[in-house]
Amino acid sequence: MTRRLSAAIAIILTLGLLAIMVAACSAEDTATTQAPTTGTSTKAPPTANAPRTTKTAATPGAAESGEAGSEAPGSKASASDVGPKIAVDPTLEPIVAPTLPDEIPGYVEIDPATGLHMTGTPLEVDFEDYRLVVSGKVSTELSLTYDEIRSLPKVTATPTLVCTGFFKDTATWSGASLRQVLELAGLAPDAEEIHLVSADGYSSYLPLDRALQDDNFLAYELEGDTLPVLHGFPLRAVLPDEVGAYWVKWLVAIEVE
Repeated sequence: MTRRLSAAIAIILTLGLLAIMVAACSAEDTATTQAPTTGTSTKAPPTANAPRTTKTAATPGAAESGEAGSEAPGSKASASDVGPKIAVDPTLEPIVAPTLPDEIPGYVEIDPATGLHMTGTPLEVDFEDYRLVVSGKVSTELSLTYDEIRSLPKVTATPTLVCTGFFKDTATWSGASLRQVLELAGLAPDAEEIHLVSADGYSSYLPLDRALQDDNFLAYELEGDTLPVLHGFPLRAVLPDEVGAYWVKWLVAIEVE
């Protein structure tokens, strides 16, 4: 009888110990599951002189499909008749919009057709509907056609594009003064910077005082010929005193902020 009682007591004690262990494990799992997730951002602050850029989805209507979004900057639908009229030069020679080559060089590889390095995401902008939209802190929004831009006084220069840590390219570009385009729109007194927007989703911010430098322009020609698609057709920024990150290709909008 005593042996049976002892065995029963031992079993009860064992079961009790197991129950305590199970309860402890369950409590630990619950605490782990319900513990608040904490932590601070590890994102480093931007370098003081680094260009402020963004990369978003490509602008609708910019790709080869031609399925233009109704509100896309640079598309015909968003390009209402706004801003001062620019008389189109009747002596302008018509151009045939260039197309993408059969083989596209990889990032920072040499484009054999021009000897320049390749950057960005090359795409064919819908040339028939193309407009350069200038908006934001301006007195008059602009929606400029390609030929209106070509009818502005022509600027030609041979600056060196520096892509820090990768390459340097020197070429001759021609286009319209960025300062003149901004002045046509009329800058608001509190304007501080411009936002250059590409059809491929890339964009770059530039302080207004630097944007207004006289040697900055919007190029539509390279080495005397129509700007190739790989290098920004129909329009790209050429900013001689800035690093290559500011030389936005496939330019469709300038937002004054």
